[in-house]
Amino acid sequence: MNDLLFDFTLDKAKKTVFINREFDADLSLVWDAFTKQEILDQWWAPKPWSSKTKVMNFEPGGRRFYAMVSPEGQERWSIQKYTSISPKTNFKFLNAFADEKENPELPGSEWDLNFIEENGKTKVSVTIYNESLERMEKMIEMGFKEGFMMTLKQLEVLLATLSQK
Repeated sequence: MNDLLFDFTLDKAKKTVFINREFDADLSLVWDAFTKQEILDQWWAPKPWSSKTKVMNFEPGGRRFYAMVSPEGQERWSIQKYTSISPKTNFKFLNAFADEKENPELPGSEWDLNFIEENGKTKVSVTIYNESLERMEKMIEMGFKEGFMMTLKQLEVLLATLSQK
């Protein structure tokens, strides 16, 4: 029985999504899973899609340019521009869908991720602020909640594997 916290809340008035997710893994490992390309690409897409990073420079002012790739090879590109990083505590980025030439589709969203370790478990709190309600509603319509929940479940499974190494 899995009693790990998983909370997904939508606040349309604030154009914000709040996600709290607990992982049965230590902080360093969870932080690496969110900030290292070779681990991110193993889980950052809902199955059967996969993640393919073209560029990743995890530092303030840096970026990650990646695609979610369908089993048929269809690519959906996104760009994340890192705005601030406090190692193993918090990082923030601006996220936008993009074309394969890295031209962003605006408006985007602002992601704020906080990491806290308690009793050997790590809680990740994600706040996603959308510049427009239309964008947030489109994101939800496209299945963001189900997709991101599935994606975080994949991370949970991957962390269990990585913890054993």
